[in-house]
Amino acid sequence: MPTFSNPVLAGSHPDPSICRVGEDFYLVTSSFAYYPGIPVLHSRDLVGWQPLGHVVDRPSQVPLTGLDVSDGLWAATIRHHGGTFYVVVALARGRQGSTTYLFTASDPAGPWSDPVVLEAEGIDPSLFFDDDGRCWFTACRDAAEPEVTGPGELWMRELDLESLALTGPTHALWYGAMRGAWVEAPHLYKRDGVYHLIGAEGGTERHHAVTAARADAVTGPYSTDPRSPLLTHRHRGAAEPIHNVGHVDLVDTPAGETWAVALGVRPLDGTHTLGREVFLVPVEWTADGPVFAPDTGRVRLSERLPAGTGAGAVAPVRPARDDFGGTALGPEWSSLRGPVGHLVSTGPGEGGLTIRLSPEPLTGTGTPAFVARRQQHLRMRARARVRFTATAPTQEAGLVVFQHAHHATLALTADASGVPHVVLTAHEAGSPTRLGAVAVTSDEVVLVVDSDESGYTFHVEDGTWTTLGSIERPFFSTERAGGFVGVHLGLYGIGGADAGEAHVHWFEYAPAR
Repeated sequence: MPTFSNPVLAGSHPDPSICRVGEDFYLVTSSFAYYPGIPVLHSRDLVGWQPLGHVVDRPSQVPLTGLDVSDGLWAATIRHHGGTFYVVVALARGRQGSTTYLFTASDPAGPWSDPVVLEAEGIDPSLFFDDDGRCWFTACRDAAEPEVTGPGELWMRELDLESLALTGPTHALWYGAMRGAWVEAPHLYKRDGVYHLIGAEGGTERHHAVTAARADAVTGPYSTDPRSPLLTHRHRGAAEPIHNVGHVDLVDTPAGETWAVALGVRPLDGTHTLGREVFLVPVEWTADGPVFAPDTGRVRLSERLPAGTGAGAVAPVRPARDDFGGTALGPEWSSLRGPVGHLVSTGPGEGGLTIRLSPEPLTGTGTPAFVARRQQHLRMRARARVRFTATAPTQEAGLVVFQHAHHATLALTADASGVPHVVLTAHEAGSPTRLGAVAVTSDEVVLVVDSDESGYTFHVEDGTWTTLGSIERPFFSTERAGGFVGVHLGLYGIGGADAGEAHVHWFEYAPAR
């Protein structure tokens, strides 16, 4: 039987949501404080996904300045109805939902509208279009009486499709299946006249689980599916290759099957660095409701292909080397909290990428001179050919391994005498530690980082090959660094006003065996 490999979206792609229009599937994931925000991807087979664009691609749409990397745009939902695509998302500040936005578009590739602010509290908003054309908004929030019901509740109001405003009474739907667990990630589906409310409980880490309730009317009352949790890996041992499974969204295929997209992580010795990824799971409907992974009860690294897809369906592979020859960065590149066109640019002349140094630090809450792409393979090599002439130790430009509060820089800089050096520095919660340095004979070098099961090793090519040092892999893990994002590999420049420019001839990313 033809199979595919999970995850179908590797690297940091948390909280997937999916919809289908005809033969086409569209998927969005969380983007947090990365910009542009809310990536939109397209597939014809659920396995190979191509980037289409982003919902938030104008800074006027949503302000991200001042936010921590793991705040920002959380858990969007995408739906289609009557020729219009809808995306709802919560903006988080201080790890709490602060504003709920609704975007619309006639083409999922964009442009997407300026957002409508909905009168909603909490996080993880979703939309459900019923058979009568009415639209229902659901989300999760703190429960009014947590000592009675448990800490969280899923709630609902109707969305008026003309005014794009919530209207009518608020309905408290469900408090979850597990006493003491905060219920979140609501999505509503209708099957054979029954409304199925799918949620997630146990947090997004080791105890993550998919739970469910059902009702005969859209507004309830909802009764807990006694089979809950319907999908979890929390009971599996350390040898299980996939953990933290949950936050699912379901979609029916043209062939009549149902599949779920779910988040999960691939830990090694109890820690993971790639972030929460998108896994594809078969679903079977029964009289009791949905059965996830009916043959095995678990998410697998190798799974059968969806019916009606070709045996050759694979995720697209982007070129290993980017010479930045276009007029804009490719869709795999992101900045923090806003556009960086005034700091980072591609263009005519010698080509490549120009980085104008900025005083904004990578640990700040503004927009630094920084662009990055997700790390998608545990074993990989990233290289960049960088030219930069520093005049002081406060000026630096180069390669960065970035994970929330932890990052490591491999930078061209100068010592106090103005002699060019390449310096390796580990940054932990704002505290830098120099791990290695070497004088170089040129202001143009190749900076290299290798990653494997043990850690990250940093090198410089300057006519000769020099290894500056290594950092253990758990340093960059979510378990140690905190937050909700995975490792990003980036290019950056830091310096005072008029500190000059760095030039990146090319950047190369390639998995290693």
